[in-house]
Amino acid sequence: MVDYSYAPEQQAFRNEVSAFIDRHVPSELVDEAPYVGIGVGAYNVGPLTAERRRELTNEWRAALFERGWVAPAWPTEYGGAGMTPMEQFILAEVIAEKGVTFPRPPDVGSTIMTFGTDEQKHEFLPPMLSGGVRWCQGYSEPGSGSDLASLQTRAARDGDDFVLNGQKIWTSGAKQADWMFALVRTDPDAPKHRGITYLLLPMTSPGLTVRPLAQINGASEFNEVFFEDVHVPVKNAVGEVNRGWYVGATHLDFERSSIGSAVSIIKTLDLLRELLVDPARADVGRLQREPAIRSDVAQRYVEAEVARQLSYRVISVQDRGGIPSNESSVSKLFTSELGQRIGNTGVKAIGLYGQLWDPEDSHAPNRARWPRGYVSAVAWTIGGGTSEIQRNIIATRSLGLPRG
Repeated sequence: MVDYSYAPEQQAFRNEVSAFIDRHVPSELVDEAPYVGIGVGAYNVGPLTAERRRELTNEWRAALFERGWVAPAWPTEYGGAGMTPMEQFILAEVIAEKGVTFPRPPDVGSTIMTFGTDEQKHEFLPPMLSGGVRWCQGYSEPGSGSDLASLQTRAARDGDDFVLNGQKIWTSGAKQADWMFALVRTDPDAPKHRGITYLLLPMTSPGLTVRPLAQINGASEFNEVFFEDVHVPVKNAVGEVNRGWYVGATHLDFERSSIGSAVSIIKTLDLLRELLVDPARADVGRLQREPAIRSDVAQRYVEAEVARQLSYRVISVQDRGGIPSNESSVSKLFTSELGQRIGNTGVKAIGLYGQLWDPEDSHAPNRARWPRGYVSAVAWTIGGGTSEIQRNIIATRSLGLPRG
């Protein structure tokens, strides 16, 4: 059962969040929001330079940090806000409605809080709140993606160090990252879900090489990472050596309902609708004269509302003290595939102008947000667990079907 109502104190918190954002978020970030990372993920097509965007994001982060909201789910003893799941949900929903990004700390922080030593907590957690250190995730390998436990990057013990040899791939943000949290094989003779260790390593380590991967949207978000006799101190292992699979599978999410994605999708559809009825862009105004286009856009709105309802279902489970499992997978699966359908609908609705790629082209609607979003949406059903993995989870945990 989904609970749609806000208690008075929850509504008061919602108002507080809204007022805080209005006071502190830089207006330039709000103006750029329709062109950066909203809905189907158009990468950096807004008018801001990367340097200016980083400057404004740091300003916004500083305001959140002062309020104690950079890490809503973290305990207060580590600088977090200690929010309830519902408060985290409300914060994420309002931020998405306002059209701004949330510069939250990496999920590795929650892992370190759960399994790390006191030394690791003092060393790594504070810079995550300030945003001074960037992290990337070293999980996938060329032969180990969905079947991650088959990973082969080897970490051999050598005194007080591990010596790493192997390769990671699809490593988001590795080119800009300062540190990596990685799963590596420390016991090659153990069963594949054992003998894995969770390590923290600096990206400046000798023998570590990063090679960006060119994507069809023009970005290089993903990277290959190569290890050739890379030394990592044993003290950088989080949790027990050879028990890293269970460490890596544990993370305390900021908010697992996907409400941010659901709200952003609705805002993306609003942007498309406004474009299609804009008298100044009669060249792309097909909404009025083509019933099929109107039907497609209307169907996407219906599906976007379904995505929102699925998010409410997840938070309702959390608010009752439960742990969403198949509910999160249903939400993730539906939202990811909806993002791709919206990319398709946007390009089709705009027509030939939807093929213009240059954000500076005056003829390109919304700074070429639609064709770039269309190709970027390919990754939606891969990142965070492929659609096939989500369907397997739903089949076994929700429907009780046997494993294949």
